[in-house]
Formats: sequence, C-alpha cells, structure tokens
Amino acid sequence: MTARQRAALACRARPRRATTGRHGGVVRLRLGARVRVAVAEQRLLTHLPPAPSDLATVGDLPAGPRAERLAARALLRLLLAAELGRTAGATPIAAHDGGQPHLPEWPEVSVSLSHDAGTVAAALGRGVPVGVDVQVPVTVPPALLRRCCDPAVRAALNRLPEAARDREFAWIWTVQEACVKATGAGLAGRPWAIAVPAGRRTGCWAGLRWVSLRGHTRVPASVAHGVGTR
Repeated sequence: MTARQRAALACRARPRRATTGRHGGVVRLRLGARVRVAVAEQRLLTHLPPAPSDLATVGDLPAGPRAERLAARALLRLLLAAELGRTAGATPIAAHDGGQPHLPEWPEVSVSLSHDAGTVAAALGRGVPVGVDVQVPVTVPPALLRRCCDPAVRAALNRLPEAARDREFAWIWTVQEACVKATGAGLAGRPWAIAVPAGRRTGCWAGLRWVSLRGHTRVPASVAHGVGTR
C-alpha cells in the first residue's frame, strides 16, 4: 500500500468507542492504533484529587479556570493510565514555551488538552502528533463566520436556524483548533484559514487527519493527528 493510499484510508476511518471503566460518563474513543481521546463533563472529575505537580501550574488563576484546567489534566491522567499503565498516569506534565503540553518522561507520546465551559477533553498519540479541542456553542457574529468559513460553508450555515448554525460553527472551529494544536503552532497557525466543510466528520489537512466526534460527544469536540506510516 502506498503512502497516499494509507492517508486516504485514514481520512475515511471512524473512531471506535473504548470502555469507560469505573469512571462512568467519560467518553473514551480509539482512533486507529495510535490515538486515544477522552471527553467528559468537568463535574464528573471533581472527586479526583489533583496531582501536586498539576496544582503548581494553576497558580493564582480564578476558581473557574483553575478547576477546568485541573479537570482536563485529571482526564489526561485517566487516559494515560488506562492506555499506558499506572506509571504513565502519574507522570509529570510539562508545557512547551507556546503552551502545548508534553510528557518529558514519555517523549514518544504526544498529548493535548482542551476545556470550555464545564467540558474537558484530552488526547494522546503514540508516535504521532495530536491535537484536541472542545467548544460549547455560543452566538457567532457574522464577522467571525466570514473569517473562519469560505463562502460556500458560510452560505450553508446561514441557511440553518440560529441555534443549529452556532452548533455547526462550533464543530468547524474545533477542527480548525485541533489541527493547529497538532502542529504545535496554536493560533499562530491561523486556524481560521483551514477549510472545513459543514457537516463533515473526517478530513485531512497539512499531513494530518482530523475527526469530529459527532455522535459520540454532546458538546462539539474534534481531534487531529498525524497519519503515521503503519
């Protein structure tokens, strides 16, 4: 199979649900052999004591952002422990200068975190870059639609009722954000310039495969990751 054929198959593949284990309510999905993602409501993780090293990262943040950040890290630790073992679940989580999290003791594993308005997400990739984003729908101003969507997509969204339009835009934005997180560029990667068709579940961009977790998560969430060679 050629590299092009492998990439085409990866773009058509769909996520598979993994077992949620004893932490009920946590959606955990497999995306091929290399990528795992989890999404949960923040309230489901409040019973988990934060790791001391994670507490050191929240500093003087207000209570709301502090709780969300700690919940996202707690979810990542659950995912790491489930997929790589208890040792990985307790490993230090550091951050690059641009804010992208990484695991100094597991350099072959890439990780990504996201949180928004009470929903948190975490992803890991074995030997491939990964990015995850979650977005609770909000009212979308016309200027943001013009910036983030090409004319055809914008026209399709404007034909929808307002609530449906805002939700569909949230799905599109999570794809754009997940892609630039996977590259490590963040907002400097101009996520708004990434073309994402309305209603699409999977696609490819700049050597990455992206997947919208439609049908799996209540709040819009998407993952982008490297395709790999195997």
